[in-house]
Amino acid sequence: MVNKYQKRSNFPFESPQFRTMKYISQLWKCALVILLIASCTLAPKNTRFLEEEIQEIKTRFAPDKRVALFDVSVVKKGPSFILIGESDMAGAITALKDNLASENITFIDSIQLLPSSELKGKTRAVINVSVANLRSAPKHSAELATQATLGTPVKVLKKAESWYYIQTPDKYLSWVDEGGITLMDNKHFEQWKAQDKIIYTKTYGHSYRSADEKDVVSDLVAGGILEFVKLGEDHFVAAYPDGRIAFVRFDEAQSYLGWIQNMNPTQNDLVATSKELIGVPYLWGGTSTKGVDCSGFTKTVFFLNGMIIPRDASQQVHTGKPIDSLPNFDNLQKGDLLFFGTKATDSNKEKVVHVGMWIGNNEFIHASKMVRISSMDPNADNYDDFNRNRYLRTKRILKEEGDALINLTQTPLFKD
Repeated sequence: MVNKYQKRSNFPFESPQFRTMKYISQLWKCALVILLIASCTLAPKNTRFLEEEIQEIKTRFAPDKRVALFDVSVVKKGPSFILIGESDMAGAITALKDNLASENITFIDSIQLLPSSELKGKTRAVINVSVANLRSAPKHSAELATQATLGTPVKVLKKAESWYYIQTPDKYLSWVDEGGITLMDNKHFEQWKAQDKIIYTKTYGHSYRSADEKDVVSDLVAGGILEFVKLGEDHFVAAYPDGRIAFVRFDEAQSYLGWIQNMNPTQNDLVATSKELIGVPYLWGGTSTKGVDCSGFTKTVFFLNGMIIPRDASQQVHTGKPIDSLPNFDNLQKGDLLFFGTKATDSNKEKVVHVGMWIGNNEFIHASKMVRISSMDPNADNYDDFNRNRYLRTKRILKEEGDALINLTQTPLFKD
């Protein structure tokens, strides 16, 4: 007779084989749960890792977005990670991909390397007007970021409707409307670069259609560069980048090559140039004799003395040789740059917001309301108490070298 326990053990759904299968099934369920949990936590971890890697590359290659473009991010689509954005730095893109590959992270590369292929090879340009207004966005209502004078060679990175995203010789990135430049491919740009040039040296004037000066071709500002065609009786015959022919007075311009060869600026030369701009109106973003902001003024003074320096005060402060930070103005020489702003604290970084140039006799010249001279002497009529109280430091740039400083006497036209 079979007892109840034998009957139960022989019941097919509770056989030893079934119990083994049931145990294995439970193990699979546990493993599946673990995998699901892991998959839920793995994606965010990898996304964060990619974002951290992108930030590390950006910090290393493009810490200043004004002069370096690395606009890259990551998105997740299903199981895939996609790198999107754009950059003009092939080395930065390669470094990012190498870092990710070394961590065995798979991704889809959708980063666009600039210059854009839509430009069809026309990745160079030359400023075609007396002063081109360069904007922070591709529209005339956008902030004036900086300016570029006639004949300035620029790199072209991409196009948006009738606007071009360009980089000037000081590496500043901004937008210019199509009327401000003449596009060129590399071949034509090198041909333009090889031609003799003239440089306009008067603060402001005009070019003309003929020697009788009855009809104006355009206005001109100091530092404007045109292609030399021939000599007239009293004029240079010159060409604009777009082919317009113009007459420029001998006493208002000179051979660019001769200008460069004779360039050996002194402290007094810097002071003399700066004083020629007294009264020029303040213009946010201005870097020409039509209007300047504080750093645009110092930039213009140095350019007219054969040197390209960074665009903004917060960039200029990182160049040259340290002179003073006390303040102790006895150590300053003519031509030194004075920087102003707020000092660093435990919770905030130093902020440089203004710059001027020392001209001696306890005075400095700067663009504030207009280009004017102020004094550090409390007893002087033009004492500048406001800037005296926010003085940070002084740097010397004349005759100094550095990656951010371009000596025009040592470059074929402008540094590429």
